[in-house]
Amino acid sequence: MSTTAAVLTDLGPIAQLRAGHLGRRLPQLYVGLVLYGLSIAMMVRSDLGLAPWDVLHSGVTLHLPLTIGQVLVGVSFVVLLLWIPLREKPGIGTISNAIVIGLSADAFLSVLSTPDALAARVALVVGGVVLCGFATAAYIGAQLGRGPRDGLMTGLSRRTGLSLRLVRTGLEFAVVLVGLALGGSLGLGTVLYALAIGPLTQAMLPYVVAPVSVRKPRTVASAASR
Repeated sequence: MSTTAAVLTDLGPIAQLRAGHLGRRLPQLYVGLVLYGLSIAMMVRSDLGLAPWDVLHSGVTLHLPLTIGQVLVGVSFVVLLLWIPLREKPGIGTISNAIVIGLSADAFLSVLSTPDALAARVALVVGGVVLCGFATAAYIGAQLGRGPRDGLMTGLSRRTGLSLRLVRTGLEFAVVLVGLALGGSLGLGTVLYALAIGPLTQAMLPYVVAPVSVRKPRTVASAASR
């Protein structure tokens, strides 16, 4: 017996694929991930500050012959190694997140440039943050697995008993410090992202949560009626 609902569920990797509606959920996942890459490129080209994890990624690019997208992919898989002691289980969305966002960020960076006008740069950074909020809601709403950094956050919260907000703040503060030590870019965009991304994602998520079919255990009565 199963029921279909457009609410967030906590499904395992196999159950995510068995939950149906893949004709909507898979395209939504990849559109969200590609748009996330675009939002990163917009913030990079604004030259007004990056999201906390991208402060780290940009810092690493100053020391290794890698693009920001390549670093993003590499860091994603390092973070996935931290899932092992936390016993987090990756889904298709987890692996896709680790790869697609970095590739799409580099693709968009190859065609975008930093405008001269300050107003255009501000528009880029604000647009990038808003787009990132929508992209995050879209890939989470597809219900095909957490991203590497999201899973690290939820896993640490579950293991330590600390709130998600506190764990996320601690993680992002730590990666910003490491990124700054490496020479990463911090600015208006970083502050705007930190303040706005949570409320934006929360506001947009109800509109993009894809329906899934969740199997319900049969009750004694329903089993006996067959």
